[in-house]
Amino acid sequence: MYRYMMDVQNDVKDSNYRTIISERIIKWRKQRAIKVIDKPTRISRARRLGFKAKNGFSIARVRVRRGALHKKEVKGGRRQRHSGSTGFVPAKSMQLIAEARASSRFSNLRVLNSYWVGEDGQYKWFEIIMVDPSNPEIISDYNINWISENTQRGRAERGLTSSGKKMRGHLKG
Repeated sequence: MYRYMMDVQNDVKDSNYRTIISERIIKWRKQRAIKVIDKPTRISRARRLGFKAKNGFSIARVRVRRGALHKKEVKGGRRQRHSGSTGFVPAKSMQLIAEARASSRFSNLRVLNSYWVGEDGQYKWFEIIMVDPSNPEIISDYNINWISENTQRGRAERGLTSSGKKMRGHLKG
């Protein structure tokens, strides 16, 4: 079943799926930048990245502004090109920035992974899979209880998620 769902979501040229995405994005634009949602938008992708529908797991949708970041404008007489205020590209990916924002917003949760859900001309949206390390169901599950260790704090900020490893060049292929 997940295979068929993934095929539909990967075929963005399909007109029915494209209209569904555009309707969602219109709603998402009016919402807050970081919003907790009940269930993942792309369930097949979330399951592949470790999401389980049980207590202790939660999903946050994060909106990040697209394009290069802008430095503060320099006061004084010089050309804009020479002031270094345009074309400033961050070293982090948009996905890693979204993970770090969700991690700082929900300090009691740990970031497990994230995935892309949509974009328009101004924003990109990512869904962040977060885990509660103090939840008894998480502690008793031997597949995920490694995230309860103290060494797993600040995973997104230190680049230990899959997007962080990709940015740092640790994922080959």
